[in-house]
Amino acid sequence: HVVRFALSPRLREWGRVRALHPMAGNGETPVPVGAKQEHDKKARSGWVWEETEQQAKKLKSSEDGEQQRKLPKRKIVLLMAYSGKGYHGMQRNVGSSKFKTIEDDLVSALVRSGCIPENHGEDMRKMSFQRCARTDKGVSAAGQVVSLKVWLIDDILEKINSHLPSHIRILGLKRVTGGFNSKNKCDARTYFYMLPTFAFAHKDHDSQDETYRLSAETLGRVNRLLACYKGTHNFHNFTSQKGPHEPSARRYILDMFCEEPFVREGMEFAVIKVKGQSFMTHQIRKMVGLVVAIIKGYAPESVLERCWGEAKVDVPKAPGLGLVLERVHFEKYNQRFGHDGLHEPLDWAREEAEVTAFKEQHIYPTIISTERQERSMAQWLSTLPMHDFSATAHAAAGLGTKAPSSLEGSDGVGDSD
Repeated sequence: HVVRFALSPRLREWGRVRALHPMAGNGETPVPVGAKQEHDKKARSGWVWEETEQQAKKLKSSEDGEQQRKLPKRKIVLLMAYSGKGYHGMQRNVGSSKFKTIEDDLVSALVRSGCIPENHGEDMRKMSFQRCARTDKGVSAAGQVVSLKVWLIDDILEKINSHLPSHIRILGLKRVTGGFNSKNKCDARTYFYMLPTFAFAHKDHDSQDETYRLSAETLGRVNRLLACYKGTHNFHNFTSQKGPHEPSARRYILDMFCEEPFVREGMEFAVIKVKGQSFMTHQIRKMVGLVVAIIKGYAPESVLERCWGEAKVDVPKAPGLGLVLERVHFEKYNQRFGHDGLHEPLDWAREEAEVTAFKEQHIYPTIISTERQERSMAQWLSTLPMHDFSATAHAAAGLGTKAPSSLEGSDGVGDSD
């Protein structure tokens, strides 16, 4: 049986419209003839497929962005160790590929591991990046600390290290307060300078004699001179960046001493350690260089006193090879936040074994092998006779040299070596 329905006048009218415009039933407006021809032309040339693909890519990019935004982005610090040989320092020079730095490799690893978006690598301010110390060309580190904001992905340390060369390692990670800045929150920095002990041999002795052994008497004299650096002094003569009247030239040294010597591969070495609030560019290398010049007999001990005055003194700069950033200190931060139940103290006690292993595997061997191959210390020692340590004596008298300061205090955090 066929069931027939009577259509109302309104439905009959709708049927006529549908017959004339087939798309009207879908709630879409009729397509003009010219537009239909244009659409057919695009379809034949592949434009429709390209537009569809672009829309799909935008959708996928949006979905990826949503997934990344869902990951927690938190302020952290990373404990870094690296061998500085072959690098032009720690700090990145954005836009310059000529001089490779440690941060170039680090930022690349952060992007490739998925910790930060690519545009953060191009502009490091977007991830609030800061390092504790701007180590100079060729200078290594066993305990550099950087602060930044990252996505806390799974197995983050393993993934970052998988994109780094073996001579750069991330040894630790800790959460910190949102406003933490590794440079400003750092109370002090400890460096060590490793050098062959023949650097302390008198100038009449063969400057390249690897059989030389440091005597207890000479070691005692070295430590007496190094102790003169302790306290607050005007170190304008130990950098090329400061004048005698600039307040930032005053730096506070907490301790400086030379440890007992040791023999590696038939050559005797010694390690000088120095802890200070902050250091200017080349300051430590010049502090070591002047003591070596005095011990060898090229300069009188009085030149050390003269350095604190206004007169410019010719202070030799020891090679960068042996300088290593060993540790950075956050005593005030640890006192305030280290035991608040939310944050860990920044002492890196658990990572100490890995730090020691890295020094033994990458830093000490590099210093020893490079010294043997390039003889940087021996070559530098041969330049000491060219320095005239009494040349500024007359100029100092004319300028009215000030007596060395013995004031205790803090000069704040300035430019790091």
